[in-house]
Order: sequence, then C-alpha cells, then structure tokens
Amino acid sequence: MIDSTFFSVSVRRATPSRISAVVVALLVLMGSPVPADEAVDVDTKTSNTLRIATYNASLYGKKAGDIRERLKDGRDRQAENIAAVVQTVRPDILLVNEIDFDTNSETAKLVAEKYFAVGRGQRQGIEFPYVYGAPSNTGTDSSLDLDNNGKTGEPSDAWGFGVYPGQYSMAVFSRFPIAVEQIRTFQTFLWKDLPGAIRPVDPDSNQPYYDDATWNQLRLSSKNHIDVPINVDGTTIHVLASHPTPPVFDGPEDRNGCRNHDEIMFWNLYLSDADSKVLVDDAGNAGGLAKDASFVIMGDLNADPHAGDGRRDAIGGLLSHGRVQDPQPHSEGAVEEARQKGSSDLEKAKNDTASFGRNGNLRADYVLPSRTLMLKDSGVFWPKRDQDNRDAIAASDHRLVWIDVTIPRDVDSK
Repeated sequence: MIDSTFFSVSVRRATPSRISAVVVALLVLMGSPVPADEAVDVDTKTSNTLRIATYNASLYGKKAGDIRERLKDGRDRQAENIAAVVQTVRPDILLVNEIDFDTNSETAKLVAEKYFAVGRGQRQGIEFPYVYGAPSNTGTDSSLDLDNNGKTGEPSDAWGFGVYPGQYSMAVFSRFPIAVEQIRTFQTFLWKDLPGAIRPVDPDSNQPYYDDATWNQLRLSSKNHIDVPINVDGTTIHVLASHPTPPVFDGPEDRNGCRNHDEIMFWNLYLSDADSKVLVDDAGNAGGLAKDASFVIMGDLNADPHAGDGRRDAIGGLLSHGRVQDPQPHSEGAVEEARQKGSSDLEKAKNDTASFGRNGNLRADYVLPSRTLMLKDSGVFWPKRDQDNRDAIAASDHRLVWIDVTIPRDVDSK
C-alpha cells in the first residue's frame, strides 16, 4: 500500500530506473537492441542525478467519484497512457496537475499502485512510496455570484472553477520521504492580501468588477499553493506547486487574467521575503521560504512569457528571479507540430509544453529549480510522429516536463 507519511528509510538506491541503466549498458556492449523506452530513460540520467517532473494529466470526471471508479480495476486507457509517459521518463519526484483530490488521496494512490507501479510491454513499473494529494478550491462553492450572472451555486461560483469539490486538483508523487507535518498550504489565502494585487475593473463603468463584500472574501488560489518538503538523502527540497487559472474564459474585465498573474506573483513574493507578515498559510503561520532553501517551482502555470492571452510580466519575473534557474526544456515533437500548424516562430516553439489544437501551442508547464541545485539537463516529453510512445501523449493536451539536477555537497538540509 502507498503511505503518505514520513519514513526515515530512503529507497533511492534500488529503483528500477537505476537498474535499467545498467541493463541498457550491458545490452549495448553485447550488441543487442535497446528498447526505445529505456533509451529515453537513460539518455542523460546518471546514478547521482535527481529527476523531477510535472505533468498536467487531465484526469478528471463529470462528477465526484467518476475517476476513482474508472481507475479501480487498473485498466483505464487514459491512465495507462499517463503511466506510459511516466514510466518512460522515470522521475524521482513528480507533480501531477488535474487529478481529483479526495479522502486520504485515494485517487492519487490508485494511480500510483495500479498504473505507475505496473509495468506493461517493455516498460518497467515505477513505485512512488510517498504520495500527497493537495486539497483544492476547485468546485468548493463560495455561496457568492462570482461571475455576476445573477445566479449562485454554479461551477464558476466556486472558489476555483469546478463541477465538484476536488476536481482539477494536484498530487505529489515521490520516491523520497515527504515531510508531511511540515507541508504548508495557502488554499484560503485572500487575493486582496497579496501585495500589489490586481483587482479586476469593468472597463465600461471603470468600477471594480467585484464589489467590496465579494473582494474581501475572494481566495487567491484557484486550486492551492503548496510547499511540500521532500527529504532527498538528508537534504530538503521544497516542491512549490500550483496551477493558476487560465487567463481566459472571462470578459473585458480580465478577471481570470488578473488572477493568473497574481497566482504566479505569489511565488515571486514567497521567494523574495522570508520574513513576510502577509504570507499566512492555512495553519496561521506567516513567512516566505528561507533564503538558503533548495526548491523547485512546479506546475501548469497557464502562462507563456512570449505568447498567449496572459499578463506576461509575472511569469517573466519568475523566470528571471535571482533564486531561479530557467532550464528552457525543449522537444523535437513541439517543433514538428508547430511547423505543421504553420507557425513562423519555430525557435519559440521548441520550448512549448501544451498543444491547444487550432489555438496553437504554448509554454505553460514549468519545473524551475533553485540556484542551490546543479542543473544537468531538461526536456519535454513530446515525441515526433514517427517515434515510440507517440500515442501515449493523447492522454492530455499537456506534455510532461522534466529536469535533472544534482545536489552540491555544500547544500545544507533545511
């Protein structure tokens, strides 16, 4: 069974990804063909490398319990495709966006046990003994008319858009112990309390879109902002994860664009002010991240620094933050698809992480390591049409993004 509690024993040394690297090396020496999946796995990864990934899996249903019911027999086609991607890339720490949150993270644990851990074909299963499912504002009714249509109780009136509570949530899967008691969440943090918060304005009346009573209750996170400390062989790495609302599906007031911007700005502040009095988590504790802490900012941020409908200064500021490295991961598959769609900017296209059909492709998903970690490699799992596992990416309109890092010996445990 998967357990999300803190265990003191690391399972790092005996993982399939490390073993498969040796197997592949022997196959090469013997002149035997290398399975395509494993060739991707060990292309750059070495035994002392930590691979961290994010994946918007689009794993949600029409009502509460749909996904859990679909997954329980271990034969759901979408989940099998998601697992195929994960088993090919073989991350040590994985954030999955758009997965249902429920009691005891049951849905996330089903994915871990019945899909990730089960090998199919030439792919080996990958076990994540530690799973944390994050509570979410999605589908949680606000009792307010947030879209100003004269009605309440609709999906758009939830604290975060959703048909049912927990829809579009997120979960962290890890091969290393999660310090559960040290997790910080900011689910109820108020939008108005963010320094410099952009309050949406109706351009026709030049009045705030939300009246004072509503504005004073609005939560910033459309899902949640979470700080999940993970103990990697004695060093703590903070997974800073979120999934801001798309900056579309609104009106001229740009309420979703404003919120997307400020959800990203939260991380800018979190990294910049360790002693902040305004960043108060759900447990009542104030402050940002310690100045010398190691971290990765992860998730589908729904913001491209060069394209799309979002307000780009927030994502631009995060990518250029003094504590952050931008790996600029790329793929040949993204370039191929952009060319087929008639894009004139193939240089930009190589960093795209999501395919939105006729609306084009965007860079929306990020794994941004702190400068305390040594960046070795990065990529986007987006195979070209003639490559293996091309069918697996049909599971989602987003692609898995990964980085490889090592931990310098002089990085302290925090």
